[in-house]
Amino acid sequence: MLEKPDLEDQLIIDCLQEEYGLRVAEIAFLPLGADLNTAVYRAVGGDRTAYFVKLRSGEFNESAVTVPKYLSQLGIQEIIPPLTTVSGRLWARLEAFHLILYPFVEGLNGFERNLSRQQWIEFGSALKKFHCADIPQAITGKVPAETFPAHYREAVKLVLARIEVETFTEPVAAKMAAFIKTKSAEIYDLVNRTEDYARILRDQRSPFILCHGDIHAWNLLIPVNGTFYMVDWDTLIFAPKERDLMFIGAGLGGNGFPPQEEEALFYQGYGQIQVDPIALAYYRFERIIEDTAIFCEQVLFADGGGEDRQQALIYLQSNFQPGHSLDLAYRSDIAKQKK
Repeated sequence: MLEKPDLEDQLIIDCLQEEYGLRVAEIAFLPLGADLNTAVYRAVGGDRTAYFVKLRSGEFNESAVTVPKYLSQLGIQEIIPPLTTVSGRLWARLEAFHLILYPFVEGLNGFERNLSRQQWIEFGSALKKFHCADIPQAITGKVPAETFPAHYREAVKLVLARIEVETFTEPVAAKMAAFIKTKSAEIYDLVNRTEDYARILRDQRSPFILCHGDIHAWNLLIPVNGTFYMVDWDTLIFAPKERDLMFIGAGLGGNGFPPQEEEALFYQGYGQIQVDPIALAYYRFERIIEDTAIFCEQVLFADGGGEDRQQALIYLQSNFQPGHSLDLAYRSDIAKQKK
């Protein structure tokens, strides 16, 4: 979220004092991320220790905090575990938000600071440890399972229909509608391919594992000391392993290496495995469709958002730039290659 939520800082300070016993000397909103349901702050205690405060509105699955806490206890060092409240919980309630507190780690995301070759290998190793971790069902019981739903595909088809008959006067909305019109044939083809692959994957019944669900470069935090962390566990899902592996070599791992070299380094750490090209193509296509649906809803059919609106347009357009997400998704599409 780039725009500060309508919530007084003092309410956050009071919550941190009451729930965590933390006396806050300073607090500042951080304009980070594309998720409109998440706002983050940097809080500084009286002893000058810095903390990362996350406010999550809307749907909240407690596995988003219990799973990384458990993984950290297993010894997976590439995870920042949430801190506990004075009552032993991993979150607190504050009006419409769930508040989660973490140690503050100074760093940049994987698009702002490139992973080194060694870090790419270590990233593969860390993700494999997570994928293979034996996590009790009591912790993962509320994590949803993949159903290959049509929700975002239907939403995108509705967008394509509406922009043909509606007029958008707000400047960012007008730009987005005009851009979508230029890509409508491509988007229809993308939706149809994804629907075909969804049917195949439902019938295949591939093994499901616990996946992060959104492990791209924006969710890799890289300090200056050579370490890195996997963050933002709100999208946990039981799904084929390709749900996470789709990000590797798909233009979403940062700007450090070409896709093929990125894949080679990652799989040195993860280990060589058989990747299902249909699942890989499906998830890469579905990600672009999901982005299109969410960003269009945010900009075309809602009034709020401020600076987030312009950023949504930039994110949407970037998917369709030569050599970016869509081009790389087609690279993993068997049907496209055969044409």
